[in-house]
Amino acid sequence: MIKQPEEIALMAEAGKLLAQVFTHLDQLNLIGMSTMQVNDLVDHYITHDLQARPASKGQYGYAYALNSSRNHVVCHGVPSPTEILQNGDIVNFDITLEKHGFIADSSKTYLVGEVAPAAKRLVQVTYEALWKGIKAVRPGARLGDIGFAIESHARKHGYTVVREYCGHGIGREMHEAPEVLHWGKPRTGLTLREGMVFTIEPMINQGKAAVDTEDDGWSVVTVDGKLSAQFEHTVAVTKDGVRVLTLRPDEKLGG
Repeated sequence: MIKQPEEIALMAEAGKLLAQVFTHLDQLNLIGMSTMQVNDLVDHYITHDLQARPASKGQYGYAYALNSSRNHVVCHGVPSPTEILQNGDIVNFDITLEKHGFIADSSKTYLVGEVAPAAKRLVQVTYEALWKGIKAVRPGARLGDIGFAIESHARKHGYTVVREYCGHGIGREMHEAPEVLHWGKPRTGLTLREGMVFTIEPMINQGKAAVDTEDDGWSVVTVDGKLSAQFEHTVAVTKDGVRVLTLRPDEKLGG
């Protein structure tokens, strides 16, 4: 679904606001906070401070402003008042924001307090893999190039890529075409064109790639109980490359 320049400009505005949400979270000491407290803080910040809408809230019957996926939770974790973030945890906050009818989607995995070296390494490699995928985006490239770049980096470090979930086109709707897989073969799949906007959001596991869904119907977990990390950006294919619409102030292109 090709976006016009004026549409991408509106999406970039939503993306800039969403980046501010993560900057706000960066200032928190997460130790001892419940994931519901983080959700409520984000909900209030989006609606009151940014005058925008948390797009996940009400989507597919989901009741909250974010997903909070801690340690072995791969994605879609549900915030809870009894889930307390502890020193040594890793936790991914996946947040969406709608402004002027367009949606931005991004996530970041946080290190809570003093985190073990093996967990830090997983988080760092996952972030690097995201950027490997982003760097593959340009007109004339193929979706398989993105997935190949991500999976190659993960496998080089001994990790696995979750295959059940993928990135997606985004715009006025949260999920649009195309699906953006985080594995693939070079020069295969849909050819990228200027004006495409989609998310890249690799979920990378410390152990096996296999996942399961918990009884709440939302939380996806690793079957072996090992850690999983994720990062996500919304990107637009430009005339000569890629624009990261949700780039945070503390980031630079290339990670």
